[in-house]
Amino acid sequence: MKPIQSTPTLILLFIFNLLQAQYTDVINSNRPGVSRSAFSVGTNVLQFEVGPFILKEKRTPPLRNEVSGFGVDFAARYGLFFEQLELNVEGTYQNDTKTYFSSIPFEEDRSNFKYVALGAKYLIYDPYKNADDKPNLYSWKANHRFKWRSLIPAVSVYVGANYDTKYNPYTASGIEGFSPKVMLATQNNFSGGWVFVLNLIKDRIGTDQSDFQYILTLTHSFDPQWVIFGETQGIKSDFYADNLFRVGGAYLWNANFQLDTALTFNTKDTPSVFSVNFGASYRFDFHQDKEEEEIDNGASVMDGGRRKSRRNKGNKTSGSTIKKQRRDSIDFD
Repeated sequence: MKPIQSTPTLILLFIFNLLQAQYTDVINSNRPGVSRSAFSVGTNVLQFEVGPFILKEKRTPPLRNEVSGFGVDFAARYGLFFEQLELNVEGTYQNDTKTYFSSIPFEEDRSNFKYVALGAKYLIYDPYKNADDKPNLYSWKANHRFKWRSLIPAVSVYVGANYDTKYNPYTASGIEGFSPKVMLATQNNFSGGWVFVLNLIKDRIGTDQSDFQYILTLTHSFDPQWVIFGETQGIKSDFYADNLFRVGGAYLWNANFQLDTALTFNTKDTPSVFSVNFGASYRFDFHQDKEEEEIDNGASVMDGGRRKSRRNKGNKTSGSTIKKQRRDSIDFD
């Protein structure tokens, strides 16, 4: 057989693998926390995530000042063309008062977007794509034992652009207009409802405020609806450096709606940071799969209905679907 004759077959197999669905039957939110999941929301899914917060910052002498205010984190996500592809816009708006304690104390009212970014995320490797991990209905131990292959993470890449307005009080002097942003996101889904997410981010590339950030998030689902999490975020640039910590939880109200809350703090005083966040995520689910199912007489039919995922892979709060998965795995004659 000539090697070239197999090329069309290989191309078709490649396209088929690209189209393998990663849609999940419950909402796949990047909240709680600020890290980004490696997985997209799924094709034809429009999702909004929002988190109002209040904050307090204090800086000790010699540059003593305080910041007190509020803001909101926001994101809009949409799955387009392929299950692996997601377009998103995200940002943070803040409004605060900064008080300077100098020889003559004075206050400065500030408000602007700390950042706004438009980008695309694409899943380049999915270790769960061909896995067939149906729950064992007779053994709790079998369902919770450690699996070595869970050490292999799902991997996605993000490419986008920031937009900063002129004279923004939350950016370095001279930062304005568009600047590139890239990110590598990995995700490990462990047995027992544990999920670990890693983000490596290079922000505002080529500017005087070219930040490098890392975010590590560990979530645990101890109930089909309740999740707790811990997170650390490192930020390094010539303009600002910090190590932030977050703890909190989320509640799955229904398949399309999630509530969450978190505390953010650090361990330094240049400045000290304390913030309380309350968030929500909601999706408009227009996703549909057409799947061929073999029936007893050997014919195939198109299943135009909605496919329910039997894997938790898409969600940072993956334990939310455990009960659904167990029900789905039972065959009824």
